[in-house]
Amino acid sequence: MAASRFLLLLCYLLVFLHGFAGASHILEELNTMEPTYVNQQHRTTYHFQPPKNWMNDPNGPMYYNGVYHLFYQYNPYGAVWGNIVWAHSVSTDLVNWQPLEPAIYPTAPFDIKGCWSGSATILPNHTPVILYTGIDTQGRQVQNLALPKNLSDPLLRQWVKPAQYNPIIVPNGLNASSFRDPTSAWLGKDGHWRVLVGNKRGKRGMALLYRSRDFVWWVKAKHPLHSSKDTGMWECPDFFPVLKKGQLGLDTSVNGLHVKHVLKVSLDDLKHDYYTVGTYLPYKDRYVPDNSSVDDGTSLRYDYGKFYASKTFFDGAKHRRILWGWMNESDSVNNDVAKGWSGVQAIPRTLWLDKSGKQLVQWPIVEIESLRGKKVDIIDKVLGSGSVVEVLGVTTAQADVEVTFELHSLDQADILDSMSLTQPQLVCSKLGCSNTKQGGGFGPFGLFVLASKDQEERTAVFFRIFKKAGNQHVVLMCSDHSRSSLKEDVDKTAYGGFVDVDLAHGPKPTLSLRTLIDHSVVESFGEGGKTCISSRIYPVKALGENAHLYAFNYAPAPITISKLSAWDMSTAKIN
Repeated sequence: MAASRFLLLLCYLLVFLHGFAGASHILEELNTMEPTYVNQQHRTTYHFQPPKNWMNDPNGPMYYNGVYHLFYQYNPYGAVWGNIVWAHSVSTDLVNWQPLEPAIYPTAPFDIKGCWSGSATILPNHTPVILYTGIDTQGRQVQNLALPKNLSDPLLRQWVKPAQYNPIIVPNGLNASSFRDPTSAWLGKDGHWRVLVGNKRGKRGMALLYRSRDFVWWVKAKHPLHSSKDTGMWECPDFFPVLKKGQLGLDTSVNGLHVKHVLKVSLDDLKHDYYTVGTYLPYKDRYVPDNSSVDDGTSLRYDYGKFYASKTFFDGAKHRRILWGWMNESDSVNNDVAKGWSGVQAIPRTLWLDKSGKQLVQWPIVEIESLRGKKVDIIDKVLGSGSVVEVLGVTTAQADVEVTFELHSLDQADILDSMSLTQPQLVCSKLGCSNTKQGGGFGPFGLFVLASKDQEERTAVFFRIFKKAGNQHVVLMCSDHSRSSLKEDVDKTAYGGFVDVDLAHGPKPTLSLRTLIDHSVVESFGEGGKTCISSRIYPVKALGENAHLYAFNYAPAPITISKLSAWDMSTAKIN
């Protein structure tokens, strides 16, 4: 019955789309603030960003008929938030991108005051559908549906919003100003579609659950899929399955004893993305985090730096789940306006469940390695305490660096108190990256990136090792920005996260670090992607050919660089 209803709906929509004449483009009526000049000084070369203006959340990423689609929140008229549309770019490799006209923009009573974030779902008949939040004439946040105007168009350039259905979900009896960002939908064995919408009641964050048989008429479930007290508004929720064993990704509708589920929420109050790993109970439509996943706003994060409003999708071509995340600026608003642009997307990451089952692992998509050029290696290099060694032979303002450190003795690691075990960023901020001990455990050791020749400017990405009760080692990964720029009006916060690694395992303990450097972006992946930190950096001296790269060891004992490989990165063709 559900299938026949859906086919009738599809036939009706096809007739409707064939006769769709389109609506006037409201963007032409908006006040413009478009910059006449775009400052290229800190623009990236292989991270996704539009040629100019403001960009934020990635929306509706999907793979469809051989093409990757990325939609994103965009202001066509300035480098600050406002006038938001769904900009649209396409790619065949996730590296090089072609811009298209905006896919969704305010035209109708159900979205006339804004077209905000949402997701894409590929229906069983191979039709893509977008669900997104619109701000209606009453200022309410409502959920709407959009469909491709012409499925025969390989790039899906035009999208339509059937007025006879929209809005498909309204905030009846709910906080209408905190009701947004629908997820990709999943199909249950009972034939019902399910979708989540972010919400809050007081300070309780919630992922509201809605069900539908035909993807148009939606009914709210009695209980949220999940909620948590004192976490505030849950923006941009994401819910998807991961294999218990293996790195392959899964379609969003897969469930069974062989999978765990991940619930990610973007906490509006903290401006960070948090996730838990747990079990989805389809017969109750409830999600239960594992005991190892803290569920109070201090849980695991995809990234411990500049990374927000993330969204995953299933790449059916390569059977992987891919994560996108927005990196906003650390610069001032005045500087954003002056340079004519704001915002960049992190490199897409492949995501899977760690062998421990307690956390996710992330790694830059393999396609990004196609940009690697000239390579230099450092092998079996001993760094004595206080040593700094420059990595020569690559263009270090635009590079990819992988290094493995071998640790000889951890006897001098200090005890880390129990309170600090829950506050990695505070520990990184307090200790910084000094070549004097300062009670800082074993370390720091790592990389100075985007550094000037005299190291007056430098961004330090490094590890420190401590002990905790039971004589177990604790690894802290930091990104210290205290000397990242001579500019005063930029954020120089230190970021940090703990790395779940057993240094007692194996004959000699090692730690690995990969860092992608792209002029004003530094993305770092500790121990194979167990801990990730993304940063926005605005050097004054360490620009272009004047940027340098160093490996350093300020630990109280020698360490060895087992291997360091650094590559020049070519410039991708982006928009």
